Amino acid sequence: MTQWVRFAQGEAEGFGTLDGAVVRVHSGDMFAGAVETGVVLDLAAVRLLAPVRPGKFIGLWNNFHAVATAQNFAIPDYPLHFLKATSSIIGHEDSFTPPIGYAGRVVLEGELGVVIGRRCKDLDEDAAEAAIFGFTCVNDITAVGLFGEFPGFEQWARAKGCDEFGPVGPCIATGLDWRSLRVRSLLNGRERQNYPVSDMILSPLRIVSLLSREMTLHPGDLITCGTSTGPTPMRPGAVVEIAIDGIGTLRNTFAAG
Repeated sequence: MTQWVRFAQGEAEGFGTLDGAVVRVHSGDMFAGAVETGVVLDLAAVRLLAPVRPGKFIGLWNNFHAVATAQNFAIPDYPLHFLKATSSIIGHEDSFTPPIGYAGRVVLEGELGVVIGRRCKDLDEDAAEAAIFGFTCVNDITAVGLFGEFPGFEQWARAKGCDEFGPVGPCIATGLDWRSLRVRSLLNGRERQNYPVSDMILSPLRIVSLLSREMTLHPGDLITCGTSTGPTPMRPGAVVEIAIDGIGTLRNTFAAG
């Protein structure tokens, strides 16, 4: 397993792999033949950035059997997807705030993120598996009060695409078996979600395959696979953590607006 990170050191940005308490700096393209430079930086001396800068940030709804059962939802046979703005992405230890003037509920949703590593068009599931670069933690933050603000039009992009509403990180882990993973969400240290990724209705391979029939996916594109039961409202000042073994813990603070 390899853990890839993007980092800032002063005004400079770079990427590399985690090795304990250090970052081994690489050059080139993370997704296509990255080369180790020989430079080693203390992790404590850099600031971790969101590990990916996607061209597309895609989210899923109703992709867990537990949710479908609890809410009596129909089981989908294709991804029920929406787009989050790429400008919503922030990294590990960054803070987030609601939009100016919004006083409604803001909810955490801990999710597994899939990072694409090569061009995807009309792929079967075997090819989709080979096209997945790795996995990361995502908090699909949602301003739930915006969904139905205008009658007859559910505002998914608006509710989920606000600035800073897409924490991602702390790394992209390659070589993980997604079937064995669990997603945990903690609010001020208290566990709010703990669910197995294996409960997905559509697997990451199926998601990538089906999406690639409708839109070409490119290296760095990010798909967040939906959440299970337990999305939880947050208050300003809250510390939110999304933890997945092998990837680590993504930590962010809900700052007052």
